Amino acid sequence: MEEQLDALKATTLAAIADAADLRTLDEARVASLGKKGKVTELVKGLGSVDPSERPRLGQLFNLLKRELEEAFAVRKSELEAQALDARLRDERMDVTLPVRERPVGRIHPVSQVQEEITAIFADMGFEVAEGPDIEDDWHNFEALNMPPDHPARQMQDTFYLAEGAAEGIAKGRPLVLRTHTSPVQIRTMLGGKPPYRIIAPGRTYRRDSDLTHTPMFHQVEGLMIDRQTHMGHLKGCLTDFLSAFFERERVPVRFRPSFFPFTEPSAEVDIGCRRSKDELILGEGDDWLEILGSGMVHPNVLRACGLDPDEWQGFAFGMGIDRVAMLKYGIPDLRTFFEADLRWLHHYGFLPLDLPTTYAGLSR
Repeated sequence: MEEQLDALKATTLAAIADAADLRTLDEARVASLGKKGKVTELVKGLGSVDPSERPRLGQLFNLLKRELEEAFAVRKSELEAQALDARLRDERMDVTLPVRERPVGRIHPVSQVQEEITAIFADMGFEVAEGPDIEDDWHNFEALNMPPDHPARQMQDTFYLAEGAAEGIAKGRPLVLRTHTSPVQIRTMLGGKPPYRIIAPGRTYRRDSDLTHTPMFHQVEGLMIDRQTHMGHLKGCLTDFLSAFFERERVPVRFRPSFFPFTEPSAEVDIGCRRSKDELILGEGDDWLEILGSGMVHPNVLRACGLDPDEWQGFAFGMGIDRVAMLKYGIPDLRTFFEADLRWLHHYGFLPLDLPTTYAGLSR
């Protein structure tokens, strides 16, 4: 029997050494150490051996079993390492290679700046509200304290449409292309109970066309209505917004008295700047640049929306998205925003995955 053990050990070690992969090695293990393996069959033959020899032969069987198990384990580790090396070699990727093709698409500066503004005000708790581009005269003018004979209408001459029905507009009301996104504020106040904290970005339309005006432009307005909202809240909100938008620790801000029919008191908001012959530097210097309009919501606007001015008050503000995009990114001519020149878009545009966030940076 000792000769059989030695022969089995030699053939099994040879099979282990010749195993080229894990599957072949496992087959050799089962053939020798499995329930029906050769070593197991020899162990069953101990019953026919002289009782005096059984202890010694039992030790030899145990020793053989340990040696074979160790040999299988060592060979398994070797084959696993070889398989991993082969996989790494076959699936190798050089991550240092440059991108093969430059991304063609770009995000338009107007879309990028709108997302930047939304990200900043979202951190302040403002929600985005939307409304139709085609409005009726009441939502666009009268509810905002501009009756038909009000002179402020001359500053917002727009495109008038034939009277008729439009989505969300009663029949018979004169239709216009909205001159601002303020009608969204009216619809918000009519559509739900206060308090309100919204911004309303979108397209607006006026009969202007020159270096700094186009018949269609983009605007964002904000509204906050609560029981104890005051001018200090407006100043703090806009000061924090301008610092975040222009990505400076502190931007000089000046609130200058002005007039808007839908706010009282009203204020133009200026930011500090330094002008030279070739450039305009924002956030420093002794000069000022008008950036947006603001004020406390006029009591007549609140009454038009069914709110009691003695109980509710709030502030509103508005700015041109195209204008602040020009200022932030140094774009000299507003008309180029709408010329669909791919060379211009590649120069001023943004990569699609560079989403603006206040914690990772607005413009990257």
